[in-house]
Amino acid sequence: MHDLHDRALGAYLGFAIGDALGATVEFMRPREIAAKYGVHREIIGGGWLKLARGQVTDDTTMCLALGDAILQGGHPGLINQATGDDTLIRGIGDAYVRWFKGKPVDCGNTCRRGILRYMHEHTLEGPYSPGDGGNGALMRNLPAVLATLGNDAAFARLSIAQSHLTHHHPLSDAATLGLGRLLGLLLGGLDHSACQLWAAQWVTGNPAFSFTPYRGYATAYVVDTVQTVLHYLTRHEDFEAALVATVNQGDDADTTGALVGMLAGARCGAAQLPQRWLRRLQAATVRAITEQTSGLLALAQSLKGSSHV
Repeated sequence: MHDLHDRALGAYLGFAIGDALGATVEFMRPREIAAKYGVHREIIGGGWLKLARGQVTDDTTMCLALGDAILQGGHPGLINQATGDDTLIRGIGDAYVRWFKGKPVDCGNTCRRGILRYMHEHTLEGPYSPGDGGNGALMRNLPAVLATLGNDAAFARLSIAQSHLTHHHPLSDAATLGLGRLLGLLLGGLDHSACQLWAAQWVTGNPAFSFTPYRGYATAYVVDTVQTVLHYLTRHEDFEAALVATVNQGDDADTTGALVGMLAGARCGAAQLPQRWLRRLQAATVRAITEQTSGLLALAQSLKGSSHV
């Protein structure tokens, strides 16, 4: 359990580190980053959002909103199509509304549109939309993975339910489930070589996300995001090397950085994260992540012994 907690905390703190590091160069192109920073490798804030040093973006704060809703809402296993109980997912929708009304530093267009629909129509999902192929549902799904660890059916139900509040698109669904399952495997001790093999096999079944050869696109389109994440994750075993390479690709660098930080952080564990980056994160963020990680893992343990599956 100690190893699991270290890996889970490594994933969540790694996510926040990648978010804070990547936000500085979000929407920049690699040549622009090189001209301004050489190689961008320090958490310094700034960027188009004019962040304070160590401040995170909507990626991390929306994760925390989801995690809080799961912890407050009860058993993830209660999301059950057979019973029609939607209490937990409505609690998640309400948490997203509170997050939105709290004026986050940023909010993607698809997330905004979905949250406003939930506010006004109280529907748990909109119809399929070709415009919902962004990475917003994928980026925030970490708490759902931790809360359902060891129960794939509950993981899939919770992940798709929280995703469809704002994103209803098959590529978004596939990415959210795929990277969520990879995270679960890494939390269980999957090493770098096995991670490379998993990625190669997964894209065989999901060819839209094939990342070899890498096309060099790192936008918020979920295909570009996943290709970037898998490319740099599988090329670099070292946490820092993977994350620096990812964010220097620019574009949606806070999200690609967060996701690589999550997966590479699960692979190495919290104890192996670069201390200079951890010290730069705002203390309140580290505290919230640490507390939430313990609570979500405890919930997963309770789910294993429950009949709500």
